[in-house]
Amino acid sequence: MTGQLAFVESPVQLLNVLEWAHTAALQDPPRLQAVPPQPTRRAPVPATGDRDGTRPGGQDGGRAGAPVPPVPAAGPGRTGPGDLTVVVLSPTDPMSRGQLRRMAQLARDEGITVKWQDARQGRGAVVRTLRELAGPLRSADRVIIGDPFSRYVQLLLTLFGPRRVTVVDDGTATMEFAAQLARGERLVRWHRRGSRGPRELVLAPVTSMARRKLAPGRHRTVEIFTSLPVEPPPGTTVLANDFSWTRSRFGPPRLTRGADLVGTSLVETGVVDPDEYLRAVTVLARTHGATRYFAHRRESAEKLHRVAVETGLEVVRPDLPLELIARRGPIGRTVVSFPSTVVHTLPLALAGTGVKVAVCEIAPEWLRENASPRAQGFLAGVAGTATRTERLEFG
Repeated sequence: MTGQLAFVESPVQLLNVLEWAHTAALQDPPRLQAVPPQPTRRAPVPATGDRDGTRPGGQDGGRAGAPVPPVPAAGPGRTGPGDLTVVVLSPTDPMSRGQLRRMAQLARDEGITVKWQDARQGRGAVVRTLRELAGPLRSADRVIIGDPFSRYVQLLLTLFGPRRVTVVDDGTATMEFAAQLARGERLVRWHRRGSRGPRELVLAPVTSMARRKLAPGRHRTVEIFTSLPVEPPPGTTVLANDFSWTRSRFGPPRLTRGADLVGTSLVETGVVDPDEYLRAVTVLARTHGATRYFAHRRESAEKLHRVAVETGLEVVRPDLPLELIARRGPIGRTVVSFPSTVVHTLPLALAGTGVKVAVCEIAPEWLRENASPRAQGFLAGVAGTATRTERLEFG
């Protein structure tokens, strides 16, 4: 088996695959070598045609549903990123698709092969995608995934048994994945309630098999590449992500006088009450003199409209992951966030710039009545382990 195959479903996952490739090159040059940095200060962002970032004429780096070729073997003349193929299992929402298009172009600029797979569009898309990816999966020596909780990835894992698995960050779920793997538990997202509905029961065998494929064994190594504080489960290795690729390609940013707020999808995932969230954003903006609100890609248009109207903040919908947006600048001298991945990643991406990152914890009374019992403890852990941030008292 030869080659390295990555599956990504979000812009942050693709960013962290780029970070992994860069870090692997620094630690093991013969295995993977990064393309030297370009002389420009900022990496180019491609022009787009329609609202979701698709180029005119459907030129998205590969026909929708086109077969993915076998993973190229490493050998003379094929070192470095040429040995890595990234398959984008495209989501359906326009903002995620647009960010993924732009991230895909940045990956191509690094010499990495990117294949776009419209895996969720049209009848039979799932079956067609699984059939087209079966061959490349079987030939891959290493498989890199960004979301072990993804039903799509779990279905893919039933097709093969890779010798080497790398899990990269797609948010704070990496912490829960490591904990569940260590405890031998089934894979369940932290914000889901414990009850198992009909869909979960049907997919239970798939989830169970995927968990076995993600566990280290005699014929399989498992690596977690993360910027989060993760205790390595028995038999796994943890490789630290310090965002060195981002810092080498972007910035340093110009700093503004005020503060910026970072949005979260905790309302959309059913964890936080929307009225309590808006009240908290209003108080934080007034207290810290914030002028901009960087929206999470999953925040609803209705909620963002309320943010703009009720707080007076300028709502910004980033076209790239926030780590890159902040590094390009301009960015506030203070960045305020609720508990999320960015309270761990932004201090790394903005190291040496003088930007202060602050985290505001979620008060128990903000939670919805039907929120997962684990939500409060998990979010407190995300905030409490962010050692490079300032803790805020809400009032």
